[in-house]
Amino acid sequence: MDERAFDLWGLPWSESVTFENLSAHIHPADRDRVHAAFTATRSVPGPYEIDFRIMVGDDIRWVSARGRAADADAEDSPMFGIFLDVTGRKQAEEGSELLAGEMSHRVKNLLAIAAGLTEITSRSAATVEEMTGQLTRRLTSLGRAHDLVRPLPGAQGKAALLGDLMAILLSPYEDTGAFSGRIRVAVPRMGVGEKTATTLAMVVHELATNSVKHGALSADTGTLDLSGRTEEDEVHLVWSETGGPHVDQIPEMAGFGSRMILRSVATQLGGSLTYDWQTSGLVATLIMRKDRMER
Repeated sequence: MDERAFDLWGLPWSESVTFENLSAHIHPADRDRVHAAFTATRSVPGPYEIDFRIMVGDDIRWVSARGRAADADAEDSPMFGIFLDVTGRKQAEEGSELLAGEMSHRVKNLLAIAAGLTEITSRSAATVEEMTGQLTRRLTSLGRAHDLVRPLPGAQGKAALLGDLMAILLSPYEDTGAFSGRIRVAVPRMGVGEKTATTLAMVVHELATNSVKHGALSADTGTLDLSGRTEEDEVHLVWSETGGPHVDQIPEMAGFGSRMILRSVATQLGGSLTYDWQTSGLVATLIMRKDRMER
């Protein structure tokens, strides 16, 4: 190993290094796999190639080990090869997989929402023409809301007022007929940045989708209150559903969208999202750091 290899592994320079020295830095989830590959390589001479993670302090790096084992009959025969730092490539691959999964999830949600909006519109429309007009306006609003969920390339500045943002995101789900006014928004007057707007849009999009499918927005008598308040360095938003189907059991919020939202709230907003499934409906509380809002 040369100086760059020791630096890659986070090891001090020494005249020799053993596989056991390196093993201590291999990620626990990859250690058995790398051990098995190493044993197989020492048993059969020839080329080898394997990618795995290593831990250097608080950093996790991806290493691609490529080379050739020498003499399998000699117990102390060396292994020749290189270590490549492929962390950037692996992160790009993980990002692509995450984006593909999110897009698949988003398309399924949009189809479910379109079906739910069609059902909601049919309740209040008296004629086909009226239903067509209402449904078109709702789908247009859904498109505006969907634009806010689109990943943004690191832009800065204030995207909108918090209240305006929430009104745009929830406008596709509001009835314009007999059940108009079922959604009420009362949040502090404050600006939000574009990154924050994207994360908030994801949260509202997921909560509204679940509500249209199973919650208050799926029922004629259902109502939704979105309220907010500030407490010292935090902003609290409370999503409260009432009048929907009776909640007999707590739904499992462990799908791809739910996991991604929880991670985004923690990393982007420095906050948390909790669910309280009451018999009258869902009460979800989103807590965010105030100093993250304008990002």
